[in-house]
Amino acid sequence: MIIMAKTSALSFFLICFVLFLCFRTGESRGPFACDPSNALTKSLPFCTVSLHIRDRVRDLIGRLTLQEKIGLLVNNAAPVPRLGILGYEWWSEALHGVSNVGPGTKFGGEFPGATSFPQVITTAASFNDSLWERIGQVVSDEGRAMYNGGKAGLTFWSPNVNIFRDPRWGRGQETPGEDPVLAARYGARYVKGLQSARGNRLKVAACCKHYTAYDLDNWNHVDRFHFNAQVSKQDLEDTYNVPFKACVQEGKVASVMCSYNQVNGIPTCADPNLLKNTIRGQWRLDGYIVSDCDSVGVLYEQQHFTATPEDAAAATIKAGLDLDCGPYLAVFTEGAIKQGKLTEADVNTALLNTLTVQMRLGMFDGPRQPYANLGPRDVCTPDHQQLALEAARQGIVLLKNQKTSPPLSTRLHPTVAVIGPNSDVTVTMIGNYAGVACDYTTPVQGIARYVHTIHEAGCSDVACKSNQQFGAAEEAARRADATVLVMGLDQSVEAEARDRASLLLPGHQQELISRVSLASKGPTILVLMSGGPVDIDFAKADPRISAIIWAGYPGQEGGTAIADVLFGMINPGGKLPMTWYPESYLAKVPMTSMDMRANPSKEYPGRTYRFYKGPVIYPFGHGLSYTTFVHKLANSPATAISVPFAANKIMKNTTMLTSGIKVIHTNCNALALGIHIDVHNTGTMDGTHTVLAFATPPAGKWTKDKQLVGFEKVHVVAGARERVKMHIDVCKHLSVADEFGVRRIPIGDHTLHVGDLKHSVSLQLAF
Repeated sequence: MIIMAKTSALSFFLICFVLFLCFRTGESRGPFACDPSNALTKSLPFCTVSLHIRDRVRDLIGRLTLQEKIGLLVNNAAPVPRLGILGYEWWSEALHGVSNVGPGTKFGGEFPGATSFPQVITTAASFNDSLWERIGQVVSDEGRAMYNGGKAGLTFWSPNVNIFRDPRWGRGQETPGEDPVLAARYGARYVKGLQSARGNRLKVAACCKHYTAYDLDNWNHVDRFHFNAQVSKQDLEDTYNVPFKACVQEGKVASVMCSYNQVNGIPTCADPNLLKNTIRGQWRLDGYIVSDCDSVGVLYEQQHFTATPEDAAAATIKAGLDLDCGPYLAVFTEGAIKQGKLTEADVNTALLNTLTVQMRLGMFDGPRQPYANLGPRDVCTPDHQQLALEAARQGIVLLKNQKTSPPLSTRLHPTVAVIGPNSDVTVTMIGNYAGVACDYTTPVQGIARYVHTIHEAGCSDVACKSNQQFGAAEEAARRADATVLVMGLDQSVEAEARDRASLLLPGHQQELISRVSLASKGPTILVLMSGGPVDIDFAKADPRISAIIWAGYPGQEGGTAIADVLFGMINPGGKLPMTWYPESYLAKVPMTSMDMRANPSKEYPGRTYRFYKGPVIYPFGHGLSYTTFVHKLANSPATAISVPFAANKIMKNTTMLTSGIKVIHTNCNALALGIHIDVHNTGTMDGTHTVLAFATPPAGKWTKDKQLVGFEKVHVVAGARERVKMHIDVCKHLSVADEFGVRRIPIGDHTLHVGDLKHSVSLQLAF
């Protein structure tokens, strides 16, 4: 969401206009509106808290002039002084902590920083939805506190719930991974935490982005501003749109952001089918739709989708866009109305949605602000920083371990060599869309809390263009009792507007790892920081590398969490939220190909664990522990479920048995499957385990693709058993999308997979 630098005279004018608005608006933080000391407005209906919010909004809209209305259509909304309304910057970010990426948030003074949690891909690896919601609650506490102090807005354009479709995508780190069920559950729970709704009132307003099929930034001379994503109705329904639907229907998100790209030839921000018909019509969004920054300008200036900028303004507003992150609607909406391409009523509809969210936030309640008690003392608290540490611990994934015990011991390894370009980093640990962290503990600092360390960077940065420092690193490994290599990527390799060309470690990193592991006197442990997957097949196969840990981007407390896992203070329980592919996979899948399913006739292998069946470095859901767990089905679950179906429908659908029942033709409320699983810790160490449940549809027309249908986190002490209860929604989890994007429930035997367990459940017709 970076505003682009453009060179046209028109664009120069627009940038100047934005700067004018910024200076005009300022960042005052008295009452945003309805100040009781303002005799002109204090008794107006839109300031009367006892009235219904929609009535208050309509009263306010009725008092605005057309020019005032247009000034409210952009992210840097203009003030309305005669009605006592201040200017407002809508753009703030809170992807994994309050961020200063957007102009709505600034650190300094009483708010020097905020708690920086692990990057989303790392937190997703915890598979712990209660953790995700708790993080959201903490982030919104800090966001409200900063708003009260005049340092932030209340509309945070987070989370990013796009599917991590391609391993090269630079922004995959911002997402919950490649699985739509995982991404949907993450989005809904994080939104609930952020918004912390009380009735229809919100602590902050979240925004799920970037809708839809957006997962290419800049690859092979194709960028997101020009990309036309060709997406089948089937893939839209069962992959790309799934998290957004959950955000709206389950998370009750207050906003959805449309993306830069086109989908099937139409810019998403100008597509009435995607916006007005789907988000607001089918899913019933109670909130506003905002463009990614400069998207309205992009569809005219770069995609040439409209003939004039006024056409761009008209097309987006009529499609369902309510707010423009950028100046286009402020500049060209009035002209579109004068030319008869748009009506003032269309503008009123947009304002109804944005102003309603502001009133739900209490911004028109004068000084009687909810959460007014939150302030500087509520930011970077010990509890919040402890939660950041816990999130990092839960997100770390143990990829390889040659023994069942922790790889390091303070008794056996009193001196540890800590080597690598990421061994003493700070900002790298918080990834992108981050703010200013409260503090940092680097990996070498974390390890130094346990043992004496010998530190050598080996490379000056992750590019690792030279091996001149390798000799010192090898010497450190010879002197130490064990060696920890902290390698991987950073934002110079993967980021917004920066997709990768390779899955291999950059530069000479592989050489450094191999030379140091050969020189090491004791065991060598490889720790990787990255957002996307890395082809480390060489390390996986190297017996001299006794353990491999993926830490993602672990946040401000990453160094402590890594050390706690290495020395066994914490038993790792994370699972990979994405497939780790070999480098050879890339030659078979252009980033521009949006198809999820394999096409053998074109030698197209498919994407993600759901559809790709070729070789992998590590599969989705992989993650080891220092203990062992055994699953057992408890209380024999149902083996047959009757699917209610209207008798008159069967005459109209003679292929029902092979095509499946349309979800809309059954009573989904009556279709549920409960599974109880006993998890036995058969090892000698307490541990937290993620139970993953998958399902495959009946044989026949449907491909035997395995799909995640549920997951639960459980802590089990050594030698004990714990029971996990899962709820499988038949319509949501056992249905499939046909080629027309229609959800159907296949009739026949579905197979559930939990670890090594399999259970068959037959779905049968009931007229």
